[in-house]
Amino acid sequence: MPSSDTLRVDARSHGRPVAPSRSPWRPLGLDEVTLTGGFWGDLQQLNASTMITHVEGWLERLGWTGNFDAAVEGRLPLSRQGREFSDSEIYKLLEAMAWEVGRTGDADLDRRLRALAARVAAAQEPDGYIGTMFGRPGQRPRWSDLEWGHELYCIGHLIQAGVARARTFGDDEIVRVAVRAADHVCDVFGADGPQQGVCGHPEIEVALVELSRVTGERRYLDQARLFVERRGHGLLGEIDFGPAYFQDDVPVREATVLAGHAVRALYLAAAAVDLAVEDGDDELLGAVAGQVRTTLARRTYLTGGMGAHHEGESFGADFELPPDRSYSETCAGIASVMVNHRLLLQTGAALHADAVERALYNVVATSPAQDGKAFYYTNPLHQRTPGREVAADEVSPRAASSLRAPFFAVSCCPTNVTRTVASLAAYVASVDDSGVQLHQYAPATIRTELGGGRAVELEVSTAYPHDGRVVVRAVQAPADGWTLTLRVPSWAHGAQVTTGDGTTTDAAPGYVAVAGPAQGTHVVLDLPVAARWTWADPRVDAVRGQVAVERGPLVMALESVDLGTDVAHAVVTTQAPPVERDGQVLVPVARRPLPDVSWPFGPQRAASPAVTDLVPLVPYHAWAERGPSTMRVWLPVE
Repeated sequence: MPSSDTLRVDARSHGRPVAPSRSPWRPLGLDEVTLTGGFWGDLQQLNASTMITHVEGWLERLGWTGNFDAAVEGRLPLSRQGREFSDSEIYKLLEAMAWEVGRTGDADLDRRLRALAARVAAAQEPDGYIGTMFGRPGQRPRWSDLEWGHELYCIGHLIQAGVARARTFGDDEIVRVAVRAADHVCDVFGADGPQQGVCGHPEIEVALVELSRVTGERRYLDQARLFVERRGHGLLGEIDFGPAYFQDDVPVREATVLAGHAVRALYLAAAAVDLAVEDGDDELLGAVAGQVRTTLARRTYLTGGMGAHHEGESFGADFELPPDRSYSETCAGIASVMVNHRLLLQTGAALHADAVERALYNVVATSPAQDGKAFYYTNPLHQRTPGREVAADEVSPRAASSLRAPFFAVSCCPTNVTRTVASLAAYVASVDDSGVQLHQYAPATIRTELGGGRAVELEVSTAYPHDGRVVVRAVQAPADGWTLTLRVPSWAHGAQVTTGDGTTTDAAPGYVAVAGPAQGTHVVLDLPVAARWTWADPRVDAVRGQVAVERGPLVMALESVDLGTDVAHAVVTTQAPPVERDGQVLVPVARRPLPDVSWPFGPQRAASPAVTDLVPLVPYHAWAERGPSTMRVWLPVE
């Protein structure tokens, strides 16, 4: 490990969750993009003020943080609390803290980060191994359960915490802990090491690539490649779910679509993209890009959620997307953001930026409650029975929480949300030698350099997604001209761009490049965010004869609290567009009485008389904020 005098984080990677050594579009870091308010800025502030502290308190209260103290004091295994992967939650919290301190310089949070890192560091073994579940007297041996033990998965999240700290601070204790652990993994699992397996849960692969980018050490990249190339050859044991659950049935290069456990598949895909980029492996990059495109086309919910099965937390077959049984784990939404952001930087394809936006607004933003003290783990698109209020001091089973819960027995999602929200600014924009590309719209300041060290400073003003106008003003701009590239979402037919000279032109979905505004002038993008009806591909059998409503990037939902009865009684008509009034989206809904019957099948019954009136919908990310309710996104059409 380089000493504190020699560790230098490449400026191209500073403040970035992902920092490819080469890409057509270079991502910007937290020191270059600042969210200044709006939808995402407000969520970031909630994360800073409440969510991180909430998670920190629960990890301490449940004893998961204390496992590291117990390791140091010789109280394991009797004193150990939590599941086999509970160490990873402390590491994700450390990553969230690192990004947040890097974003704001919060001195108190930095103090807490250092204190927590010291407790973790004290538990590291002399050879670099770290973990509280295996290897001590009374515990199973190290690396004895690669299928379910999550040892490498946990170390992967430790490494990502170290990467975040290195990219926002530099050399530090948690960075050194992460490097020692990575060195140990390479010694054990390298080409000549005693272990030639893979982890049942991909995650360390993507972490090792980023550590290689931070340190310049090739061995971490080589180890990540070994793990990715070993996958799909049946190295993991047989389980009831089958090897596809682990992505251990088909080599990554040969797969045509993402399958098995959704989070595992997406983390593995992210790592494969990173490896392909670093090694110039166009075959691997093309294979993963094809898998993701097919998954978006056939195995992704309207919300951007991924994972149709509760059993195995897995993808279903093509077009198997039942709304009421949707698992759509929050972590899978975050993993989708990771993969699609990486592919966007390499391919410039707007569909990947669209996928990032969809998952952010309708999965990631759906998880935390408005007060930041409860979360969703799963994200169904249809709630058949009113949820149960969860007590503020109750730990909830992850899939059984029908309302947001303060914490879970498996709490990967709350910690994952905190680290993602803290680093959100990194997904907003990118640069190349000639200009700036805007991918996600939020009030923000952007300060960066183009080719030749030409400085650019932009001010983005918008009320998006509630309003479709985005104003980009040049505070500083190169005198010799530059290019501003703006994403037009796939739904935004009729978008227009107005340049500094007052010229207005139509902008088709995709990316539109215009002359960058001169210093003191601006460009305006107008996106038609009006509410619209959305129909599913007819092969999605579960929602045939139903329609959804979207407004801009937001998926809308009908709740029983607005309907006045169970949403099972609701039928809509689509002869006219949804109505917008006083900041609400309203749709014509008929409430049909549904009598109890002795047998639910038989000849078609005549429709019961119904009263149709306009009923408001809520953004899906805000559902269940007013107490228990039934809810549906897909509405039967009369």
